[in-house]
Amino acid sequence: MGRAAEMLGTTPGFLRAIGEARLITPLRSEGGHRRYSRYQLRIAARARELVDQGTPIESACRIVILEDQLEEAQRINAEYRRAAGGDSEA
Repeated sequence: MGRAAEMLGTTPGFLRAIGEARLITPLRSEGGHRRYSRYQLRIAARARELVDQGTPIESACRIVILEDQLEEAQRINAEYRRAAGGDSEA
């Protein structure tokens, strides 16, 4: 956790807080240490940006979740368009 916090320029407490808000759920090593994926670190970095801009942490977590859902929906829509033969992006 300390290394992940250092990489993000934040504190372990911030990572714990976004974990408690269920934004990310790190895996655990055999020794019980939190292990973060690159995706989780990217999500945490986005939440940190929002918090640094003055957004409350709970709101920042919700925004990040919604952004992630929107990105996934756009990807699925693009796949459906390609499958239907429409290559243009709307």
